Amino acid sequence: MSLIRRSNVFDPFSLDLFDPFDGFPFGSGSSSGGSLVPRTSSDTAAFAGARIDWKETPEAHVFKADVPGLKKEEVKVEVEDGNVLQISGERNKEQEEKTDTWHRVERSSGKFLRRFRLPENAKTEQVKASMENGVLTVTVPKEEAKKPEVKSIQISG
Repeated sequence: MSLIRRSNVFDPFSLDLFDPFDGFPFGSGSSSGGSLVPRTSSDTAAFAGARIDWKETPEAHVFKADVPGLKKEEVKVEVEDGNVLQISGERNKEQEEKTDTWHRVERSSGKFLRRFRLPENAKTEQVKASMENGVLTVTVPKEEAKKPEVKSIQISG
């Protein structure tokens, strides 16, 4: 028996997007082979859109991601190209036993990947990450704002 595939069009966590042109010979539908909407397998569709908040404090940029059920070993935090924060991870599908009968499958599995271009004031060499109760917190310290230099000018005459 295979797992039941989720197909709720209004599921905000799914990448199985509704395509009104699906099936038309000219459109973006997957049956035409030239889909403009990225299609993913059901294994990765449900977990692909990890929800992440980004707030800026006077001292740092703080990212919080809901990753319930994941261990810290299953999540990666990287800085690419000097100023792109990348958060990725994967939740594996539960092993299916031949004797099991599935009545409902709502928990998502698959991979997620999110990228954020950091502003110039981010100290990317001092990024810190922690995970507690299914929430990943990534803190990127900021450089202190340079105060404008005030120069006195002598008035002649």
